[in-house]
Amino acid sequence: MKSYQKLTTTQPAACQVEEEGAAPMPPGHGKLAPWWVGSGLLVAAVLLSTITVWVLRQVSGGWLGPTPPPKCLLVPESHRFDCYPERHVVVTQELCESRGCCFIQSPPLAEGKQGVPWCFYPPDFPSYTLESLNQTALGMVGLLVRREKAYYPRDIERLRLDVEFETDTRLHIKITDAANPRYEVPLDVPRVMKRAENPIYSLNFSWDPFGVLLQRKATGTVLLNTTVAPLIFADQFLQISTSLPSKFLYGLGEHRGSLVHSLDWNTLTLWARDVSPTESFNLYGAHPFYLLMEEGGNAHGVFLLNSNAMEVALQPAPGLTWRTIGGVLDFYIFLGPDPNMVIQQYQQVIGFPAMPPIWALGFHLCRWGYGSSNETWQTVRAMRNYQIPQDTQWNDIDYMDGYRDFTLDSQNFASLPSLVEDLHKHGQRYVMILDPGISSTSPRGSYWPFDEGLRRGLFLNTTQGQPLIGQVWPGFTAFADFSNPDTHQWWLENLQHFYAHVPFDGLWIDMNEPSNFMDGSEDGCPPGDFDSPPYTPAVLGDSLSAKTVCASAKQKVSVHYNLHNLYGLMEAKASASALIKIRGKRPFIISRSTFPSQGRYSGHWLGDNRSQWKDMSYSIPGLLSFSLFGIPLVGADICGFSGSTSEELCTRWMQLGAFYPFARNHNTQNEKAQDPTAFSPAARTAMKDVLLTRYSLLPFLYTLFHRAHLQGDTVARPLFFEFPGDVATWELDRQFLWGQSLLVTPVLEPGVDSVTGYIPQGTWYDFYTGSSVNSSGEMLKMSAPLEHLNLHIREGSILPTQKPGTTTEMTRGNPLRLIVALSSHGAAWGDLFWDDGESLDTFEKGNYSYVMFNVTQNIFTSTVLHASPEATKVTIGTLSIFGVQKPPSKVLLNGQEKPFSYLDNQVLTVSDLGMSLSQGFSLQWL
Repeated sequence: MKSYQKLTTTQPAACQVEEEGAAPMPPGHGKLAPWWVGSGLLVAAVLLSTITVWVLRQVSGGWLGPTPPPKCLLVPESHRFDCYPERHVVVTQELCESRGCCFIQSPPLAEGKQGVPWCFYPPDFPSYTLESLNQTALGMVGLLVRREKAYYPRDIERLRLDVEFETDTRLHIKITDAANPRYEVPLDVPRVMKRAENPIYSLNFSWDPFGVLLQRKATGTVLLNTTVAPLIFADQFLQISTSLPSKFLYGLGEHRGSLVHSLDWNTLTLWARDVSPTESFNLYGAHPFYLLMEEGGNAHGVFLLNSNAMEVALQPAPGLTWRTIGGVLDFYIFLGPDPNMVIQQYQQVIGFPAMPPIWALGFHLCRWGYGSSNETWQTVRAMRNYQIPQDTQWNDIDYMDGYRDFTLDSQNFASLPSLVEDLHKHGQRYVMILDPGISSTSPRGSYWPFDEGLRRGLFLNTTQGQPLIGQVWPGFTAFADFSNPDTHQWWLENLQHFYAHVPFDGLWIDMNEPSNFMDGSEDGCPPGDFDSPPYTPAVLGDSLSAKTVCASAKQKVSVHYNLHNLYGLMEAKASASALIKIRGKRPFIISRSTFPSQGRYSGHWLGDNRSQWKDMSYSIPGLLSFSLFGIPLVGADICGFSGSTSEELCTRWMQLGAFYPFARNHNTQNEKAQDPTAFSPAARTAMKDVLLTRYSLLPFLYTLFHRAHLQGDTVARPLFFEFPGDVATWELDRQFLWGQSLLVTPVLEPGVDSVTGYIPQGTWYDFYTGSSVNSSGEMLKMSAPLEHLNLHIREGSILPTQKPGTTTEMTRGNPLRLIVALSSHGAAWGDLFWDDGESLDTFEKGNYSYVMFNVTQNIFTSTVLHASPEATKVTIGTLSIFGVQKPPSKVLLNGQEKPFSYLDNQVLTVSDLGMSLSQGFSLQWL
């Protein structure tokens, strides 16, 4: 009997492979207990399962059917891996046993809820056998053989196993067809040249049945154990399961929900879809990556490099099943050991995010339904009149002629070129929307984008070789094939033509799942295994073509079945390249659909949310999840896109949104205005004040983005990233940090004037006053009147801030104020990255300044580690030091006495420093 087991390095049927590179052990013949049964628990498990089933049968009056075989009763409910995952099928005993699986019926659940699978794998279900395993320069190569067919068509009998010990903290495991090439994601990944010398993991294999056991050496924690259920590898159904070391699992986007996923029989589907963010739906992007916190505070991550439709089934064992319908099983495992390092290691594979221009970090304003460029202009003028910060004005599709890309409504938006010129004169920017659906109904010769795209063959085609025609905003449309390099050139030329009339600064690429108001095309989709695969994951609409194009559509690189989840990434890549060629500066792009490595080309907004308190709350786990995905430039539509906001909701949302890395207020048509000028003086002032606070923090925020670009640090950060040893932080998703240092605790409920938030252990300082809060790691109730957002600075940090202006350009000319938050030992550290804010590759070319700040023993030092001419334009004007426990008798700046002020709340302030950022200095208080 073959069994799926928990392996240890002493069990004879396991092949242990560690860094010593020892030759693999031959397959043993020891009898192994099922993986979930400890030596003393076997009898108890059998008795408990038997008694439970007997009781249920008595209660149910026999509806549970005949008694299952003993081997089925051995499997506890939480460890039953689903053998019949098809939706909308009533699984009968006959259907289940036709697959060779166990059938135990459970009581029915409420509609829409998943529960314990009725049909699950028995311990002896046939799987692959590891026939051979040989050492290679980077790891090993093995052959897997299946001798009994599984139940999906075109089973692949012989598989190739490739293992590469890429770094001490990164393992690469790939399983594919041993005989025939298969589609693989066309993503540039690093190629290592030598095997890791001292990996912090140990790897074992079970030979029969095949399985992977991965452990962390330092703790012995089992990170992966794929022997828990059979490996299935058919042409259009690939499935592998694993146990998990804890229930604290994050990632697996794009979905709406809490930051940590429920493992209560929860299935997450990854298939890009245009739908307003709703719990349990597959949303705009696909991110097959998870991070998991282990007992003790270590963390690891797993990335499945696969772009096909997939679902990830989570269960309370705890366990996880990857289920995809194409490609290969290409896993990267990142060992951390802390969560920050896991995300850095993930981005070493997918690529670090681009450095945004500084103006991208200002406040953005948009709505669908301005109706005209003059009305848009009036909003800009009103913002200036009230001196409310704004960097960028946007337009939605109403600027277009008939909603067609690269056109301008010559009646209602005739003054748009003048508006853009005016924005530029005031140091502001302009961004407009573009969709990938190109109108196909204009008279021939009248619409160059379609005519030229058709002539060059740049659209998605049907199986018959004709452009696939769907329907989006302009009516019938063809869809650009961004997998074709020639399409990138055509996209560039279209943008150049439009830029000659309207010199835009950035692009908003929407509807790029791609969205389609039809299912498939105007002719539906043809019969066949692409549009009607043997297994369809749990996608919204129950069809791969639901509100998108046919999966059988032909693209340059492959069939859309394989490329669908990459569509937004490929459009972003084409758009970033075009913007660089047109403007010669850092590109700014916000995309709705995303895939791993998207951060290299664009940011993301969380889609068409609603003006509801719930939506505001859900935006926090949304932006934190995208921090994990390597897309730090992320935010939600502030005040909500659809529906009508209230003054209280919009005020609270502006306070939260001022701390989204990407901060944009956006609204739909036919709803009342929700820009800051539309509200009462009190609300308007509260919104203005929090935006000024954001602009004052731009030097700090910009430095965080530099660290993200340089090494993959997160910008908006979950609390558990900084306090992984504090289990109380692991589920927090109503607060977040900027970097290591700034804690944001927003109000997320109506009608309150206080907020309760978690303050991790240590000393924290009120951002505005410098007053200290000493916490043992506890929930604290804080005053939060409508005009106030609670911000706290962590002890031991130094934040570079600046006197705010109404644009980033105005702000950058103002003096800096450094806020020092002393630790209990009187120490602090911080840094500042400074460049011209928009040129390409300033760090790579050395055109930047980098300054490090440090405090020890009552001496503050500013050390210039790298200098550029830009830094000579900026002065450090003020130093505010929080936590100075005794009033100083004097303060010395470079040895010269300097006036100062000292307050009862232990805040020391030294003003009028007049020190150039390009020069180091020291300040001492005695």
